[in-house]
Amino acid sequence: MIVLILETTCDETAAAVVSDQLEVKGAVVASQHDLHQRFGGIVPEIASRAHVERILPVIDETLRRAGITLADLGAVAVATQPGLAGSLLVGLTAAKTLCVALDIPLVAVNHLQAHVYACRLADGPGVFPCVALIVSGGHTSLYHCAGPLDFTLLGSTIDDAAGEAFDKVASLLGLPYPGGPAIQKAAAGGNAKAARFPRAFLGQDERLDFSFSGLKTSVRYHVERLRAKRPDGQLSAQEIADVAASFQAAVVDVLVDKSLAAMRQTAAETLCVGGGVAANAALREALAAAAEKAKFRLSIAPLRLCTDNAVMGAIAIERIRAGLYEELDLDVTPGLVRT
Repeated sequence: MIVLILETTCDETAAAVVSDQLEVKGAVVASQHDLHQRFGGIVPEIASRAHVERILPVIDETLRRAGITLADLGAVAVATQPGLAGSLLVGLTAAKTLCVALDIPLVAVNHLQAHVYACRLADGPGVFPCVALIVSGGHTSLYHCAGPLDFTLLGSTIDDAAGEAFDKVASLLGLPYPGGPAIQKAAAGGNAKAARFPRAFLGQDERLDFSFSGLKTSVRYHVERLRAKRPDGQLSAQEIADVAASFQAAVVDVLVDKSLAAMRQTAAETLCVGGGVAANAALREALAAAAEKAKFRLSIAPLRLCTDNAVMGAIAIERIRAGLYEELDLDVTPGLVRT
C-alpha cells in the first residue's frame, strides 16, 4: 500500500508518500519562516492562510517526486492533534476530500507520537519500549512508550515550551526568528557561565514536569540590567553571546536532568528524543554524554526529521497495520494536548 501523509499542525505545510514497508518515496516541506519572522513567532491566522495556499502545490510536488499519481494511493493520513486549530483543519479538509474522491481510507496521526516515530525510522523498531522526550516550540513532554502507539505521559511543561523560550529570548537579544538556530549560533562564541539563570525543578527526581517561564523572565531582567549600563542601551556582541550561551545551558541542564530522572523511574533502556529543539547541538552532545555515562541507548531524530515534517507521520503505517482507520466525521483536536 502507498500512503500519502499530510502535516499542517503549525507553520509547516508538508506531505510525504510512504509505502507500507516504510519506504519514503517522496517528501516536501514548505516553510513559513519568512511570513512569521517579523513577528518573532507564529501568527495562527497567517499560518492557516498560508496552508490553504500551499497544500495543493505541496501535494502535487510530493506525488511528482514519488513518481506516482493519486490513483496509486491506498490511503491518506493526516496529523489531527495537537496543533493550531486553523492549521489542522486545512490538512484534515484536504485529506478528507482526497479520501472521498478516491474512495480510500482515512488515517489519523498524533503529531507527538510522530515526533518519536522519527527515531524509529532512523534506528529501527528496537527503540521501543522507551522513554521519549518531545521538545519543540509548542511541546516539552516526557512519555513512557510501550510501543509506537502506546504512550503514557510522565510529565510536561506547566507553562512555556522550551522552543517557545528560545524564540522569546532570541527576540530579547535582537536575534532572528526562529530562535533555536539563532541562539545556538550566538552561543557558540559565549560563556555559558557568564550568567546563572534558574533551572526549574532541577534535581527533583520525583517530579518530571518542566517550567521555562521563570527562566525567560530572569533573562529579560538580566538583559535590562546590561542595557542600563551602556549609554546607547545596546548589548555588545559578546554580551549577546554570553546571554545566549547561559540561557541555552540552563535549558539543556533541565532537559537532560528530567530525562535521566524518567529513565531511572521507568527503568527504561532507551531514550528517544524528537522535536525541533532536538536539533540543538548542545542538547545532543549533553544527552550523548549522559547516555554514555548512565549506559542507556540514545536515539535522537535525524536533523531532517526534528522540525515538523510529514515523513515522521509514517507512524500511520502502524495504525494501518492495527486496522485503525477513521470515519469521515473525524475532527481535529487543537491545543497542547496531553496524550
